[in-house]
Parts: sequence; C-alpha cells; structure tokens
Amino acid sequence: MAMNRRSFVQSIAGTGLLSQAAGAEPSSAEKTRLYCLDYFYYRQGDQGGRLQQFFSSQAPLWAKHSRAFGVFTAVMAPHAQTTLVLSGFSSLEEMAAAESRMEADSAFQKGHQELERGTEPAYDSRQRVLLRATDFSQEIVPPAEKPQRPRVFEIRVYHSPTERQLRLVHERFAGPEIRIFHRSGIHPILYADTLAGPDMPNLTYIIPFNSLGDREKAWDTFGADAEWLKVREESITRGGQIVDYQNLSIWRAVPFSPIQ
Repeated sequence: MAMNRRSFVQSIAGTGLLSQAAGAEPSSAEKTRLYCLDYFYYRQGDQGGRLQQFFSSQAPLWAKHSRAFGVFTAVMAPHAQTTLVLSGFSSLEEMAAAESRMEADSAFQKGHQELERGTEPAYDSRQRVLLRATDFSQEIVPPAEKPQRPRVFEIRVYHSPTERQLRLVHERFAGPEIRIFHRSGIHPILYADTLAGPDMPNLTYIIPFNSLGDREKAWDTFGADAEWLKVREESITRGGQIVDYQNLSIWRAVPFSPIQ
C-alpha cells in the first residue's frame, strides 16, 4: 500500500503543499488542502470481499491519521468492480508521515498480510489521483448522525483545455455557480484541482445526494435555472468552451465509512 514518495514530491514541487515536516503531528487548525483518491480495481470473485474486509478492519486507524476519510463502491463508473478510498491531509508531507505511521502499525501489517494471503492478487490494479482543494472548497465533515438511507456520491471532473480556461472555471464556480447549485439542491463537499492524475487540467468536485431520484431532480432544476443559462452564455462569450468535456461517476459509501 506504500506510495512512491519521491515521484510525488517531484510532481508537485512548488505547489505549496510541502509545508509540514514529515515527523510532525498534524494540527487540527490547518486546512485540509490535499486529497487522495485511491481506486482499487478488481474482478468478480473474492477480491472485492477481501478489500472490504481489509478496509473495514483498518478504518479506525485510517480515520485517525487522515483529516477526511471515506470508502465507496461504484454504482456507475468506467470499471464496475471498483473500491474508492478518499483521504485528506494538510500537505504531502503529512500524507507521507501518516502512511509511514500506518505501515508501522502491527494491526495494519497483520491486516495487510491477510489481504495478500492466497494465490490470487488482492486486486488487479490501483490508481491514485492527487487533488488540491480550491480556495472556495469547504472542509469535509462527516454527518453527526448516519443517514437512514445510504446516500449516493457523484464525482464530476471538468476538463479545461489550458490553465487559463481552468482559472475561468474557478471564477465561475466561486462567483454565481455555487449559489445556483445550492438553491437547486446541489451541495458539493469538495472542489479540487488535480495535481497528479488523468485529464489535466481539471476541476473535480464531489456531491452527495439522498437518492438517484434526488440527483436527477436537482440537475434538472439547475439546468433550467434562468440565471445559470445567462451565466453560462456570458462565460462562453468571455472564454469560449472553458469546460472541454466532463467525466462523471456515482458511488455509494460502505457501512463503515466515516463519510456517509
């Protein structure tokens, strides 16, 4: 489960995320600026169950060393058999320090041995996407009470042709778009730029909905909003198609996930 720390340090040098010493304890006053999306791809069979058992047994440890933590399974995604782990940190070095502490934990080591036991691999492949929270993104806070019904989480990735267009996307979101979102029933819990991953540059955001029906209703309401239609037209006039294309996927939190 260890990451290649050198390659990640090199890939985001100069972003301002290397601010905390690797051995320092995290401060609760610091903002969560860095998010990891770890996608674990597996086949039909026992791989999914083994992954779920591992993450379930290690969830308290993971939550202890992360500022935000959630585990999700795919509802609609490019690969049907996928487990997604979201974790948040103030900096790359805090992330590296957290992973080092986890890898040194005896219970984690035992759980990892169980995960790897057997002739078949625990999963087929793993992809890590590294995100940096935007200035207008809020902290992810787990609900005080677990929802009566599992919510669905939509992940939208808006690709822009260049950094200039991405800045215009930021301006539109930080200006009127988020306000229109909220009155339409769309309440994202994270807005972030991809620092390492596919389809760069892009803005990634995550939205919880009580149900797929609520999601459809909210997006219909947003799409018909008169102010949004005006804002979109003004955006195109100013910067052209600042969103070249978008990818979306839908996920459901597993029962032991702190983010529900």
